[in-house]
Amino acid sequence: MSAPESTQTIRLAGVVRESIVDGPGIRFTVFVQGCPHHCPGCHNPQTHDPAGGYDCEISRLLEEFDRDPLLRGMTLSGGEPIEQAEALLVLARAVRERGKDLVLFSGYTFEQLLEMGKTRPAIPALLSECFLLIDGRFVLAQRDLTLRFRGSRNQRLLDPPASLAAGKAVEANL
Repeated sequence: MSAPESTQTIRLAGVVRESIVDGPGIRFTVFVQGCPHHCPGCHNPQTHDPAGGYDCEISRLLEEFDRDPLLRGMTLSGGEPIEQAEALLVLARAVRERGKDLVLFSGYTFEQLLEMGKTRPAIPALLSECFLLIDGRFVLAQRDLTLRFRGSRNQRLLDPPASLAAGKAVEANL
């Protein structure tokens, strides 16, 4: 394990060790703490306060992740994962080194993430490690419980590497 993994921490709201609703397959879902969006009707309002939750070393998360051979991958949710993109990039690379995939939920749109990435290079780097991005804020008026992996019709299922290469949002082919 590299030194960055063993000492870097992420502010967490919690973890679900086996989820089947946060992306394809059985997933280890990391709910980060802190979200600037405060969407009305949010599924996780307890994650909004950046001072809430607890700090967890990346190495500890990876130890938990490694215990379950049935996992297809990890999902980064929240809160707003992009608020901790630099630390999550370390985690994402470690997950990918293990041959597992990553799903990222963000209240920001892909277009907003591209713009933010101009001054925060960890954002496009994190996106490049993911095979699926669910983007856009939850909009209560567009809530739809029949949608796969998302809560409102405005949210998109995107292919981050293809989107980065094209410079525009490219829908995922699931």
